[in-house]
Amino acid sequence: MSKRGNKAFIIGVGLDSDGHKRITNGENFRLVGGKKETHERLQEIAIKTNEKLQKTGRTLEEIPPKVVQETLREVIETTK
Repeated sequence: MSKRGNKAFIIGVGLDSDGHKRITNGENFRLVGGKKETHERLQEIAIKTNEKLQKTGRTLEEIPPKVVQETLREVIETTK
C-alpha cells in the first residue's frame, strides 16, 4: 500500500445559477457553479491568488492557511 501525499486545493463555489454546469480545474483549485459572470470572477480570483502564492516559492501545502486567507482577501478586494 502506498502513501499519497496531502494535496491542498482552493475550492470556489458559485451559488447563483443559469442552468449551465460550470467546472474549472486548475493546478491547485477547483471551481464549480455560478452564472457566467460569477464563474469568471471565481476564475480571476483563483488565478491571481495562485500567482501571488507562487511568488513565495512554496507550494500551497507549505503555506500556512492564514497566509492563504489573507492573500485571498487581498485579491478579492483588488479585483472588485
